[in-house]
Amino acid sequence: MTNRCKKNICMYTAVLIVGISQMTFSNSNELIMLDDFDPSPKVEWNFVADSVMGGVSSGEVLLGSDGSETFASMIGNVSTENNGGFIQFRSNLDERLDKEVKGVYLKVKGNGEKYYIHLRTRGTMLPWQYYQSAFLTQNGWAEIFLPLDSFMPSGSWLSKGVNPTSIRSIGVVAYGRDHVADIQVTEIGFYL
Repeated sequence: MTNRCKKNICMYTAVLIVGISQMTFSNSNELIMLDDFDPSPKVEWNFVADSVMGGVSSGEVLLGSDGSETFASMIGNVSTENNGGFIQFRSNLDERLDKEVKGVYLKVKGNGEKYYIHLRTRGTMLPWQYYQSAFLTQNGWAEIFLPLDSFMPSGSWLSKGVNPTSIRSIGVVAYGRDHVADIQVTEIGFYL
């Protein structure tokens, strides 16, 4: 993973698999892996904290391995002080997704906190606009599948649903409340 920092925004090149949902996954679904971080990220990942808007949350993303899995690890402190409340790592999509994409998947473990996947589309013009779906982490690796219809818009001015062909970025986010973030993602992507 390469690290380039400028004005409290660190750019990381990393591999991430998008989408985990706590639902039964059918083996008939096809996975479209975005990143598996082995041996290094396959796409460029950016770490962003609320400090870009005056918040005081802090953290970092590092590549790690536990012997069986290579992963991106995001750790930090999320604080709602000063109108803040998030840290995230995200990647822009270079190619348009297939219209048959049904959701996001990821293989993840963490400290038992709730985390989010944020999707930005061609319709999310302002920095605070996104579509969000939540998932819980546990101490061991778990596959999570988040169907596109589980993603809620951040405001009423956005369309109700996510069109997969309009998705332009994906982010793994610790958000919305004071807590310690500690999450590892070994694979992320989309599923058909």
